[in-house]
Amino acid sequence: MVLESIGQSVAQALADLRSKPEVDEETFKGCMKIIQVALIQSDVNVKTVKTLTDNVRKAVFSGTQKGDKLAAVERAVFRELVRMIDTTGGQSLWAPKRGRPNVVMFVGLQGAGKTTTIMKYAHHFKRKGFKPAMVCADTFRAGAFDQLKQNATKIGLPFYGSYTQTDPAVIAREGVQILRDKGRDLIIVDTSGRHKQSGALFEEMRQVASNVQPDFTIFVMDASIGQAALEQAKAFKEAVEIGAVIMTKLDGHAKGGGALSAVAATKSPVLFVGTGEHVDQFEVFDPESFVSRMLNKGDVKGLVNKLSEVLPEDGSGMEMVEELLQGRFTIRAMRQQFQQVLSMGPMSQVMEMIPGLQGMMSGMDDRAGSARIKRFLAIMDSMAEKELDMSADDAKKFEPARMKRIAWGAGVPEAEVALLLEQFKTMSRTMENLKGLKMPKTASSMNARTMQQNMRQMSQALPQGLMQMVGGESGLANMMSKIGGALPGLGGGSAGGPDSAALANMMSAMGGAGRGPGRGRGRGTPGRGGSGRTPDMMSLMKSMGMG
Repeated sequence: MVLESIGQSVAQALADLRSKPEVDEETFKGCMKIIQVALIQSDVNVKTVKTLTDNVRKAVFSGTQKGDKLAAVERAVFRELVRMIDTTGGQSLWAPKRGRPNVVMFVGLQGAGKTTTIMKYAHHFKRKGFKPAMVCADTFRAGAFDQLKQNATKIGLPFYGSYTQTDPAVIAREGVQILRDKGRDLIIVDTSGRHKQSGALFEEMRQVASNVQPDFTIFVMDASIGQAALEQAKAFKEAVEIGAVIMTKLDGHAKGGGALSAVAATKSPVLFVGTGEHVDQFEVFDPESFVSRMLNKGDVKGLVNKLSEVLPEDGSGMEMVEELLQGRFTIRAMRQQFQQVLSMGPMSQVMEMIPGLQGMMSGMDDRAGSARIKRFLAIMDSMAEKELDMSADDAKKFEPARMKRIAWGAGVPEAEVALLLEQFKTMSRTMENLKGLKMPKTASSMNARTMQQNMRQMSQALPQGLMQMVGGESGLANMMSKIGGALPGLGGGSAGGPDSAALANMMSAMGGAGRGPGRGRGRGTPGRGGSGRTPDMMSLMKSMGMG
């Protein structure tokens, strides 16, 4: 997790405070000292840390705060951490509009990851239905055009550049015009960088901007520079009109907190953050969600966004969902669920977003888990239509000759086919336990008694180890309530409760994770499925083939 050390320190400080008989000046100072040290070690400016401390103190001891002081400390710390990195004030930022060409110019120092970030940005909007294209106006760095061309080809997008033209402003102008004529509605211009801020760099940026008249300019910044981000952001803002910042390399760098707070001090909104090398390790920056995940509280809003990306907008998936809730689970349905899991991005990121499950993927390899799912999908792609429509009972009839044919077609050992079928039986048992679940399209139409019955049924369907991690029935109810309250576009409502599509997919995936054959080595809780011995959570995920 990004800035995990800060989150752990803050969580530990608050946990220590809970163990005290009361919150007084002495215990408050002890708690805040731990938080202060964590923030300063992350290169947050000392003045910023002092302001945060003063604001928390005022909220807790001002005399206007009533009720539990411990809860007041927790609320105030969360609020001030959000305020420290929030620059939008709740206002919406610029976004490309459909039906017209949008031109976005990227600027930044060399080595910040600008060209790679452009690929991620283009991929993000391609998934949203836009038609992006890239222009390489970087004539300073050797190999810049080759890198952009390779990145564009990797994600299947058109590009423009030149090996002979040396004027970046001319390349930018020609590229934007050509791609606009080809009907591209999001044209992204990559500009030259330098190893340090210079008059030549800023003049070139101004020339390119004058020639293409961008709708929006994004400054790409390396998070590892910490507090130095303040002066860098100010210098670029004075040279060109910066609309927003994208922070790169936020994973694994101790100074990320300092960089975020420094950028916030310039009132430059952070639009996205890069959290890894891969194209899908790129997230919309939401201060509340960011702090919530940092403090190990999950990110329901981010989870809902990912669900909304993979669930069909036209409701075409509802027919399959209704069949799932009636206990009709086929290999075809499992294939669709695996495709959705894969399209949601790295599984560790998805787990971080689910309240109570942040630690499930700790230390696990996303790449290995994705590779296993891809092999499973290849196996199912090698099956005949009638085989895809088989139930768990039908799958028991898979004779050796059929398994051999499917394995040969998928290019995998027969043991992989057997493992997939075992996983299918496991997930089928979970769906059988959810059979008859009363799940209306909106939470508001479900009465309290039905909700309670459903929650009890869900808790029985999930493995004990997973139930313990989410805090039992009450924890599961709280988690589902949070998800439901954040699902306005997916059928949920303020009454709390996710729509049936989101619920069925989540419950099946979570159930499948815990009800596989006991492949762990001994630290897990007693299971209710498979061989009767559910392994620890890491092994649970491995038994599902996700690690």
